[in-house]
Amino acid sequence: MKTSFLLSFVCFLVVFVEMPNMANCRNIFTSNENDTVVSLLTAGRYTEEGNSKKEQALNFNLPGKSKPRIAIAGLGIESSTFSPALTTEEAFHAKYGTTVFSTYRFLSVDSPLRNQAEWIPTIVGKSLPGGAVTREAYESLVNKTLDSLKKNLPYDGLWFDIHGAMSVVGLDDPEGDFITRIRKVIGKKTIISTSMDLHGNVSWRLAQNTDLITCYRMAPHEDAMETKERAVKNLLQRIKSGKGKPAYKAYISIPILLPGEKTSTRIEPGKRIYKAVAPAAAQNGIIDAAIWIGYAWADEPRNHAAVMVTGDDKERVTQTANQLAQRFWNARSEFAFVAPTGTLAECLDKAIASNKRPFFISDSGDNPTAGGAGDVTWTLTQILARPEFKPENGPSLIYASIPGPELIKSAIAAGVGGHVKGYVGAKVDARFAPPLFIAGKVESIEYGDRDAEVEAVIRVGSVQVIVTQKRKPYHKERDFTQLGLNPRKTDIVVVKIGYLEPELYAMRADWLLALTLGGVDQNLERLGYKRIQRPMFPLDKDMANPDLSARLVPSSDN
Repeated sequence: MKTSFLLSFVCFLVVFVEMPNMANCRNIFTSNENDTVVSLLTAGRYTEEGNSKKEQALNFNLPGKSKPRIAIAGLGIESSTFSPALTTEEAFHAKYGTTVFSTYRFLSVDSPLRNQAEWIPTIVGKSLPGGAVTREAYESLVNKTLDSLKKNLPYDGLWFDIHGAMSVVGLDDPEGDFITRIRKVIGKKTIISTSMDLHGNVSWRLAQNTDLITCYRMAPHEDAMETKERAVKNLLQRIKSGKGKPAYKAYISIPILLPGEKTSTRIEPGKRIYKAVAPAAAQNGIIDAAIWIGYAWADEPRNHAAVMVTGDDKERVTQTANQLAQRFWNARSEFAFVAPTGTLAECLDKAIASNKRPFFISDSGDNPTAGGAGDVTWTLTQILARPEFKPENGPSLIYASIPGPELIKSAIAAGVGGHVKGYVGAKVDARFAPPLFIAGKVESIEYGDRDAEVEAVIRVGSVQVIVTQKRKPYHKERDFTQLGLNPRKTDIVVVKIGYLEPELYAMRADWLLALTLGGVDQNLERLGYKRIQRPMFPLDKDMANPDLSARLVPSSDN
């Protein structure tokens, strides 16, 4: 009875304000049960798509309703299913409500974008890459997001900021599951704009439930914040112009699965493939274009490369998607590692013999920013066993890093200048080497890091080992200098990383990528995939050419 009365009242308002939009009232009566409440609350701001490109959303000019209402939500992590590590809720360092704004400088309080909408941030959580997320952690974070969304209905738009490579214990395609559950809360009328990492995965379910979608165009991801801002601007433009959801979404699955260390946009062919994306997206009739490399270290059917193009010109959208996908496929045999590679022994031999300083070596198999456990001791064990590094006056080497919470306690007790001994590493991933016993002098202790919490430098011979309470990536110069280390004046710097991040890349005099063991092994053939789609290049090198014709994704209205 109450619903019937409310429906009648809404129809009266629509007729009173703008007679030509009487169709909206009919649409409300015929909408499904899930959308009825949302449609009732937002009637007067929405028009049915397809009537006219010039058709504008109704605006009652009620106090506080002149700006579009846009929610913000998202979870981000790369999860290796080849690592024994598990990721818990605390790892996401979730931000709630208005604290979410601090993540995005383009939404600072005095920014132009902040003032263009009424923003309703829910939860945004970003974790260091790691192992699969526990089901309990996933459900907790998702349900908190859904509860927050329910409390603040309705929404004109929702910005969905994700990575796209999350794995959850016992659940395939978590991002597809997440957005589907969001849809059930906010209804089908709300426009969703999704921003992603280019190493994420786009499932058909994710493609259907989002309306606008984009991803990074650079690896390393120097355009991360620019991409997120583009997703927000696209959303605002479609809402404010009245154009609403794109008429067409083209999707192409590309059977290629490569590590990021072979697809950097610093070098060819990644450089030219991604250079074509921005001009493609700038065409009339296109909203955005994107290419995903995908995530290589998870064994799920959705893990492969993909292309998506959105827009209102059907022919241009599909042709552009076809061209981007074909360009990627045609270049498949050109992809190579971003740096010269070798075994660890080969890399150390070359670094010791070289006169170029600093000489960087990537300990790539246990890269914590690709999903490695970060505590594999195999590489450090090999380094400390080499006779060159046993005397203090041997070649100087920084090793970053290895977790050792018990040794951290000993270092704190001994203090700077004291001597400690104990075991580090292999509490999570002991498949390749056991916990490593080290004894040395405490050179520095640092407290308060977001990821490591406590860090200490322990000198063992000529090696300065960074020991952490919890795992941490070392990507910036200040990560070293705040510990009293000077990587620029060090002979050899070994970092658990894949391709060097910008500051380290600019610092290196030379660089080798060591093909070491771990949960993110660069040698994909050693991983033993069982569930990805096959054939898949380069695992199936002689596979036939695939059908790379664009498929049109149904609207989220369906």
